[in-house]
Amino acid sequence: MGMDTGDTAWVLASSALVLFMTPGLALFYGGMVRAKNVLGTLMHSVFAMGLMSILWVLVGYTIAFGPDAFGGLFGKLDFLGFSGVSSDAAHPAGLGATIPHSLFALFQMMFAIITPALIAGAFAERIKFSGYIAFISLWLLFVYAPVAHWVWHPEGWLFKLGALDFAGGTVVHINAGIAALAAILVIGKRKGFGKEAFVPHNLTLTILGAGILWFGWFGFNAGSALGASGLAVSAFLATNLGAAAGACGWAIAEARKDRKATTLGVASGAVAGLVAITPAAGFVGPMGAIAIGLIAGVVCSWAVGLKFRLGYDDSLDVVGVHLVGGLTGALATGIFATAAISGLDPAAGNGLIAGGGFTLLGKQAIAVGATLAFSMMLSLAIAKLVDVTIGLRVSEEEELSGLDLTQHSEVGYALSDGSGLSISHAESAPAPVHSGATVTAAVHVPQGGEA
Repeated sequence: MGMDTGDTAWVLASSALVLFMTPGLALFYGGMVRAKNVLGTLMHSVFAMGLMSILWVLVGYTIAFGPDAFGGLFGKLDFLGFSGVSSDAAHPAGLGATIPHSLFALFQMMFAIITPALIAGAFAERIKFSGYIAFISLWLLFVYAPVAHWVWHPEGWLFKLGALDFAGGTVVHINAGIAALAAILVIGKRKGFGKEAFVPHNLTLTILGAGILWFGWFGFNAGSALGASGLAVSAFLATNLGAAAGACGWAIAEARKDRKATTLGVASGAVAGLVAITPAAGFVGPMGAIAIGLIAGVVCSWAVGLKFRLGYDDSLDVVGVHLVGGLTGALATGIFATAAISGLDPAAGNGLIAGGGFTLLGKQAIAVGATLAFSMMLSLAIAKLVDVTIGLRVSEEEELSGLDLTQHSEVGYALSDGSGLSISHAESAPAPVHSGATVTAAVHVPQGGEA
């Protein structure tokens, strides 16, 4: 099978859509933090676009998609520095058989950019920038790339097992979600967590970011068909329905609990639906997509409250949405998948409802369990290593002053007279030399937020 210009054009466009998601994530996260931390939060996503791109070319790609080594655990270093990654031929293992190898590697680069950036929402408002850089760099190479090899390389052990992950339920969302939990267990809680309200400073930015994520997710999921095909159309439709149902499910859950649906809740529900439909997008029909989105919206709405009951400080609900949403979607794939959509052999592609019994569901559970265990252990080790060497957390004084000033010597908002605006607590130390106003905020905010 030779190169196809239509397939190439679609995957090129999808690559751009997936990259666009990372600035969307920056806005989504940035609006939910306090004003004194908005630039620091934006920086986590924007800088990942640069650093992860370079690391992916140097060594990340070959670990994930190089020729198999050690029984499906990770790839050899044949593609080190993109050596042998050609624009004239497809991947030698048949990945994206109708598009250039270099385009497949580029498309996967965009996933490698946004996945570490997702983790940043969990420890927003208290992480040292240098510690963040070290953590995500090591995590990309030692956690993300091996899991991608397990699941998406034809010789990966989970791929050969028959576990299904169309666009990243295990590789991206469960992987990032459990890593986020590991990191916040090491870094600790924000000062005042559980005692005072941390008010989102600009939900307009968050809604804009959610819209960009929804738009870019069509490239994320439909692009994973790796061609302009009927499968891409099916994944595109499932993606939209998953997001739509997720938004509705979260709104219903909020209305039942508080008699009001919030904009933050609807935005978070849409993202939860997108997360959950990601592993299933190429395997389920429209009704299955709606069911998965609705379930995710309700379940993730409930899950974000776990941090208050269990006492971990997940700033922007990465665990509640990405981990729980990813788990929901990965397991639901084993229930709602149908070979009529995916084109797989019925023995491998039919879930419980389509008559496949519990076989596929069992394989999905194995993939989920393996990803959880591996990512949790390695992420904890990386976080502790960084913490004892570079340090993960800013000082208490820096946390109170805000990451914008202390980590980047900037302020997010300039007033009409040119001065900067930074919001902090009354007990904070005197503001740094930069011109700016220090404002005390003490208001309550409805439970919500997402990562």
